Amino acid sequence: MNVIFDEIDRRILNALQQDASLNNNELAQLVHVSPPTCLRRVKQLRDSGVIEREVAIVAPEKVGAGLTAIVEITLDIQAAERMSEFEEVVAKESAVLQCYRVSPGPDFVLVLQVADMPAYHALAHRLFASQKNVRNVKTYFSTFRSKFETRIDV
Repeated sequence: MNVIFDEIDRRILNALQQDASLNNNELAQLVHVSPPTCLRRVKQLRDSGVIEREVAIVAPEKVGAGLTAIVEITLDIQAAERMSEFEEVVAKESAVLQCYRVSPGPDFVLVLQVADMPAYHALAHRLFASQKNVRNVKTYFSTFRSKFETRIDV
């Protein structure tokens, strides 16, 4: 469901995507509206689901999770319930940052963040090798991150 929003909402979203730590007064001043208007607009954006959540972005290498892996997964059986079962297993694993059902090609693409290669091997065994429905796993390891962005142009 698309939510209709105006220029004020766009300015609020762009500002919060740049720095979600702004307090209401700072945000209101930045987007040129009164603090009560800003507070009401942000609440509406949260309540409508446009703003899903506000988080801190952590530097992986600074917290011991310096290896990024992008993994393609192909299942043996692609029935809806089997796809959901795989997603449930993956959702429980904190090292899995993102999981996408994709088409064409593999059934899933995962983005993982782990400490190192031994940590990846342990995770791969837990998530892939021990799952009977996983037919193929193809992993790409990042050697350098040239861009990482969470901001969506609104």
